[in-house]
Amino acid sequence: MSGEYNGWRTSHARTTMSAEAILSASPYLQHQLARHSDWQALCATSQPYRDGELFQTIAAEIRDIPDHTTLLHVVRNIRHRESVRIAWRDLSGMAELAETLRTTSDLADGLVDAVLHWCYAELSAKHGIPRSRDGAPQQLVILGMGKLGGRELNFSSDIDLIFAFPEKGDTDGKRSLDNQTFFTRVGQRLIGVLGQTTADGIAYRVDMRLRPFGEVGALALSFDGMEHYYETHGREWERYALIKARVIAGDQASGAELMARLRPFVYRRYLDYGAVEQLRDMKAMINREAERRGKYQDVKLGTGGIREIEFTAQVFQLMRGGPVPELRQCNLLLTLEALLVQQLLSEEEYGVLHLAYHFLRRTENRLQMWHDEQTHSLPDKSEQQASLAASMGFTDWERFRTELNHHQQGVSHIFQRVFALETDASRPMPEHPAIQALLDSRLYASLTDTGRSRLKRLLPALLDVCNATATPQDTLERCLRVVSKIAPRSGYIAMLADNPGALDQFVRLVSDSLWITSELTLHPILLDQMLDPHQLYAPLNREELGAALRLELERIDANDTEQVMERLRQFKQAQVLRTAAADITGVLPLMKVSDQLTWVAEAVLEETQRHVWETMTAQVGVPCYQLEGLTHQAGFAIIGYGKLGGLELGYGSDLDIIFLHDSQGQAQQTNGNKVLENAVFYARFAQKIIHTLTTFTPAGRLYETDTRLRPSGASGLLVSSLNAFRTYQQEKAWVWEHQALLRARVVTGSASLRAQFEQVRHAVLCQPRDKAALRKEVSTMRQKMWESVGSKDASVFNLKKDPGGITDIEFIVQFLILAHVHEHPQLVRWSDNIRQLESLHQAGILPEVQAEALADAYRSLRDRLHELALQEQGATVDAGQFARERAVVQVAWKEWMLQV
Repeated sequence: MSGEYNGWRTSHARTTMSAEAILSASPYLQHQLARHSDWQALCATSQPYRDGELFQTIAAEIRDIPDHTTLLHVVRNIRHRESVRIAWRDLSGMAELAETLRTTSDLADGLVDAVLHWCYAELSAKHGIPRSRDGAPQQLVILGMGKLGGRELNFSSDIDLIFAFPEKGDTDGKRSLDNQTFFTRVGQRLIGVLGQTTADGIAYRVDMRLRPFGEVGALALSFDGMEHYYETHGREWERYALIKARVIAGDQASGAELMARLRPFVYRRYLDYGAVEQLRDMKAMINREAERRGKYQDVKLGTGGIREIEFTAQVFQLMRGGPVPELRQCNLLLTLEALLVQQLLSEEEYGVLHLAYHFLRRTENRLQMWHDEQTHSLPDKSEQQASLAASMGFTDWERFRTELNHHQQGVSHIFQRVFALETDASRPMPEHPAIQALLDSRLYASLTDTGRSRLKRLLPALLDVCNATATPQDTLERCLRVVSKIAPRSGYIAMLADNPGALDQFVRLVSDSLWITSELTLHPILLDQMLDPHQLYAPLNREELGAALRLELERIDANDTEQVMERLRQFKQAQVLRTAAADITGVLPLMKVSDQLTWVAEAVLEETQRHVWETMTAQVGVPCYQLEGLTHQAGFAIIGYGKLGGLELGYGSDLDIIFLHDSQGQAQQTNGNKVLENAVFYARFAQKIIHTLTTFTPAGRLYETDTRLRPSGASGLLVSSLNAFRTYQQEKAWVWEHQALLRARVVTGSASLRAQFEQVRHAVLCQPRDKAALRKEVSTMRQKMWESVGSKDASVFNLKKDPGGITDIEFIVQFLILAHVHEHPQLVRWSDNIRQLESLHQAGILPEVQAEALADAYRSLRDRLHELALQEQGATVDAGQFARERAVVQVAWKEWMLQV
């Protein structure tokens, strides 16, 4: 396709035509200019309208019209005058396609709005101003649908409208009407003014069939009525139609409110894979109608036509517009740009669709400019064929058709890929016990016809992919476990059935990881990650994670805490899945896996803290304090301990965290209208952070948290001041708490508090110690741990807790650092075990061979822990495994921890 694409790059360039050629391309122009000879000079010297200029011009021409008959004449005169101008500028090459579509739409907007205000004024003079029950005046809201809504109207087109008004009520005149009757009459008058045939023709054919309940529905409906209809009766094709809805006339402010109320119906909160099949069904119906009418020469409805470009863009809008607001565009070209930015279309696909759309829409407009008729069919008469080809910049009809075919083939190819039209829904169902059991189950019987159809389309393909794995039966059973869970939500079944690449990724990951199987079962939204293997196996770095999560949260209402919590969970699950996928396939080595899982947690903590901070300070102000006569803003920090502090998180790890603030001195309180003591503020602040992290929602829980490492443990304050933390660590902390402090670091918080914490940590850890007493205390503690949590079965080995395991390595390292850090302060620079081992070697405390052997053992044991976690297995293996690593650790333990 790339060769064709490169050949089409300039195919939508403007074509310059002489006045004679322009007139020959449009008998409509000839007729109108014969009636209005002065219009040609106006067209030839015209300039593009400034934004809003045409709208204002039309309003001024219509505002003071005295009677209905004059109104009909003036409206049609404006329509013809501006249409002649549009056609002249388009055919002459003065205007690009974007200007033609925009001006054609602005003309309709301006006439509809001006006529609305005229009819409103006429009727309110008789019946008074319509008002809500609280007395507020009301105006009609008119939604433009289809290409008018997208501000890309055809040259000669119906206009699809929907009428709505804010609230029920009555007019305030002597001959009062209820608001619905009033606005229905306004709407009827407007339709008549635009659509009535007079000696001047018509302005627009007005189509109201897209309104709630169609032709039998009320012509004008209140906002509440609109919302109730779409919630209760709305059909899938109406979601598709409302993508294009735009407030084109009437009360713009109220219209924005209406669009916000209808948005949840159009755009689902989660990814909607059923949209693929729904639009495919609509296109099949269109194809059957086109075949019945013989419309294969139709540039709109035929294969590779405008409608296929629209469907290709709009399926992504329906499917992803909920979580990705950038896709909520009315205009098709803007939608294509958004799809490119979101990497849902490749640059080549974008180029093909962009150029094809320009070519097809220019062709469509030239067809309609011939006689100002709504047609999309190529001409069959040689005279019009030659004229159309010339107007498109071609010397003859065959060259034009060749170029047209190139574009249609390119569009069709992309459309086929997006909608997976090659899927063979008639494949026989395989005879397999597991599959047959699913088909005989109550679950299958409970599915809708659509759900059963999608499942039957998926199962043969699923079995084929499973049979290609090393363990076909186990893999199939795992896959069916997920499929059975998601079957009632058949959009996910459609996604797997219609995307062979996604199905391959799904089977591969489920086959390799029971943990991933469980995650997909619990959170089917993660299936979206399967669609793009390039992203799936390329986890984001720390900076990218933070930016991506901030963008996710900016897309939702910050005051909607439930939505924030859901989005945090979805983000975390998606990023951990990407990490697991890269882990399983060997893209990421062990240390990078732990880094990645830690970075995800850091990003979540950072954005959780920011969200809670902004929510609370908006209510009560920022915590401040006074010191030496100056007012300061108090800082806050989250300190990570353990695996979080050591950048060694695993799948499903808890977060060991404590909270610190640096408030001190006098007037320790918030600076808002509602004042809180800082101690109260920070306690609530920390509680809200923990609540956000640990509460179960439909998307699960973010993290288990453990705050028992704070000063005085579970009995201490949830949030400590830095001064209190310093005092506790220097005067009251046990040795094991200093061991824990070696693994501590600031995860998120103010820069000043971060620096202060590092100073405290350094001072506490670098104090001189009695090595013998330290060795005895650390060894005794480890002995108690062996006895209480170690394996009692000699045939197994717990990778973390048993002698020779991970904890032994950590204790050796911690003892050696605490014993020597007074002489070697650089030993406390790092919080992770591997770099601490390297520091011990660089300080001359551990021999290089032993440091490397312990680091290798540590990595090997932790790597196996990751593997076991991905298979949902515990940390225990056969005692014969890791004998070499255990020996290395036990020798080191004996050498360093059992000295007399």
